[in-house]
Amino acid sequence: MPRYRYKCEDCEEEFVVLHSFSDTRDECAVCGHIGVTKMLGKPIVVNKKVEDSRDTGALTNEYIEANREVLKEMKEEASNGFYE
Repeated sequence: MPRYRYKCEDCEEEFVVLHSFSDTRDECAVCGHIGVTKMLGKPIVVNKKVEDSRDTGALTNEYIEANREVLKEMKEEASNGFYE
């Protein structure tokens, strides 16, 4: 779902709302005032020339391996009933 930035006309706070393209927002998420202005959003640019050509599966496996010991320690703490 796209995210949209709005600015309240009363409290002048900016906030982000996730909604479909056809929906609109007219109430401030901060103060509840009816009357907000949709702000211009920064476009998302995807750089297709990525130097690291690994696929998502390889990156996921690398992350799992890097965190395997931490996850093991967390599992042991949970089984022993030790919580911070």
